[in-house]
Amino acid sequence: MTVVLVHGAWGGSYGFRSVRRLLQAQGHEVLTPALTGIGERSHHTGPLVGLSTHVLDVVNAVRFEDVTDLVLLGFSYGGMVVSGALELIGDRVRELVLLDAFLPDDGDSVASLTDGALGGGGDALDTAWLVPAAPREFEDPAHGTWSNPRRVGQPVHTLTEPVRLRAPLEEWPFGRTYIRATQDPNGAVFDASAARARGSDAWRYHEIATTHMVPENRPEELASLLLALAS
Repeated sequence: MTVVLVHGAWGGSYGFRSVRRLLQAQGHEVLTPALTGIGERSHHTGPLVGLSTHVLDVVNAVRFEDVTDLVLLGFSYGGMVVSGALELIGDRVRELVLLDAFLPDDGDSVASLTDGALGGGGDALDTAWLVPAAPREFEDPAHGTWSNPRRVGQPVHTLTEPVRLRAPLEEWPFGRTYIRATQDPNGAVFDASAARARGSDAWRYHEIATTHMVPENRPEELASLLLALAS
């Protein structure tokens, strides 16, 4: 099994380091593309970086490695990215996994799905193009001490650019899993997405009783769920 793990806004692929090692120890190939302008590629940031840039980051990682039959996971904002990537690599996907993530339809953006709470300032030329990072809560304070300083500003166009999908996610010919973190104080932005998945026969639905930063809080539990998809 090949697993592609796509990180969220303000973060980086480093957040999956524990999950990646657990999956690799079981013999699975794991790709953790870093999205342009944030995380490990924060030196490439700029006002022209948008959702479509991040979509191509993932598409190219998959195409250049030429992987198929993959599990494609989008964490948080990464749900927008993996959804947009389906237009170009959907035929390579065995299972789509949204981890405490946005579940969009065609034309949705992070700004529209949050009623402007994220990215609502727009990306006009006379507005700031970089959205500052806020610290996240972790079960282990040591994880926060390590991770929060690595969080960087997010180009606003990634939050305002709409995703493009030729069909609702429920109609694509692959499996679907939604994983919800249930103990995050700021988790209301994912309520509608989680409710949609929970109420649909097209989705497998799981909950993990932790804060939003599931890959760092509960790597073993997340890896177990992903390994179950390989069986």
